Amino acid sequence: MLVDHEIMLRRLHELRSEHRDLDTVIDRLVLHPLNQLQLQRLKKRKLVLKDEINFIENRMIPDDIA
Repeated sequence: MLVDHEIMLRRLHELRSEHRDLDTVIDRLVLHPLNQLQLQRLKKRKLVLKDEINFIENRMIPDDIA
């Protein structure tokens, strides 16, 4: 169980890092919009990452309903 938790934490860190990196790239592309298709793809990837982050975070929160 501890190994699974560590794996999820590592994956969560990777996803958050990629999400932040995409923020930076998207911000730069918005200032100089040369390729709208690329911008749309990056934004879509960012949304997918956010969904994955939320999924992992929800799995890590215990279901202790009293």
